[in-house]
Amino acid sequence: MKKQKIILASQSPRRKYLLEQAGIEFTVIPSGFDEDAQPLMEPGAYVQTLAEGKAEDIASRYPDCWVIGADTVVLIDDTILGKPGSRAEARKMLKKLSGQTHKVLTGYCICCKAYDRHIAQTVVTKVRFKNLTEKEIEWYIHTKEPFDKAGAYAIQGLGTFLVKSVSGSYTNVVGLPVCEVIEHLLNEKVLCLDV
Repeated sequence: MKKQKIILASQSPRRKYLLEQAGIEFTVIPSGFDEDAQPLMEPGAYVQTLAEGKAEDIASRYPDCWVIGADTVVLIDDTILGKPGSRAEARKMLKKLSGQTHKVLTGYCICCKAYDRHIAQTVVTKVRFKNLTEKEIEWYIHTKEPFDKAGAYAIQGLGTFLVKSVSGSYTNVVGLPVCEVIEHLLNEKVLCLDV
């Protein structure tokens, strides 16, 4: 696929990997958007608002480029699980998720100022965890993988053993709903095949 001036407004290695695997050429320019300044709201609207803020921040500086912004949260029992700040917090999150079905919500935004285009949506995936033993939780925490992941796990990493089933987009759980993003990029003629 030809490079069409695409910017990923995120420093997430997982989002970068997903776009690379999709054969898309892009540049990474992390957004300076202040997520903490955003008021809490309904989770779907919240992640979409954060994604839009990140994308618009970069698009305002690079108006001729197509910018992709995204934000992901884990939701269980109407509680948002962010990234754990300690072993105790990771343990608490994993115990809460054990044997339960939770939702992963990713808001994404694709925009280009020059074309006056702004697409923003939220994708929801349901994930069911196996019943975790204390030993499994402690082993996983010991790997240190949970500490920079929403909900204290990485489905694409060692955390794959925690997951019993996935209903919906797998890549959404990783951090970016690739199916929907590529569909929009093709519809907007941002991507085209080399011929």
